[in-house]
Amino acid sequence: MPLDCAPMSAATPRPSHLLYLHGFRSSPRSAKALQMAAWAAAERPGLVFACPQLPPSPAAAIELLEALTGSWPRETVALMGSSLGGFYATVMAERLSCPAVLLNPAVDPARDLAAYIGEQHCWQEPAEHFFFRPEFVYELRALTPGELTRPERYCALIAKGDELLDWREMLGRYQKGRVLLLEGSDHGLSDFADHLPTLIDFLKL
Repeated sequence: MPLDCAPMSAATPRPSHLLYLHGFRSSPRSAKALQMAAWAAAERPGLVFACPQLPPSPAAAIELLEALTGSWPRETVALMGSSLGGFYATVMAERLSCPAVLLNPAVDPARDLAAYIGEQHCWQEPAEHFFFRPEFVYELRALTPGELTRPERYCALIAKGDELLDWREMLGRYQKGRVLLLEGSDHGLSDFADHLPTLIDFLKL
């Protein structure tokens, strides 16, 4: 599939706030989060950029995000999320009616993360541990959005080489939006920098 993440409509105002959401067992110290923070500081110093550490509880994570964005102007908010963060970005985009870029987004994390109940550690700092509780699976299921209300608000960067998530499932979920389908790459999108200009253009940053 060709690169098809055309920019948002010309009528869409330029975002003033960007929220980046990391994935499961990840943190604001992930490679992609740091790249986005560096880009924002260098290219859009007036942009409000936030990448909070998300708690293990999905319900608590969304509560934190709603509190964080509560005073933000909804018409100029943009989202970017990776893996589980892509799922959260979808939840928030549906609630805030704002555009979102999704990086190998989790489609059914309630199913996928049921195998991870127990003690876990952070990828960027193995000494940091947390406990993924059984009730968190039910929280994920309760948060799962239905049909996307405005698919054109979404741009999904999907790697066929993702070793953790099924690219076909991701494509099926977001195919009515804009999609960049990569023939290779991996779950962490080690080639993220190559696609960053297209994603920034989509969000009109």
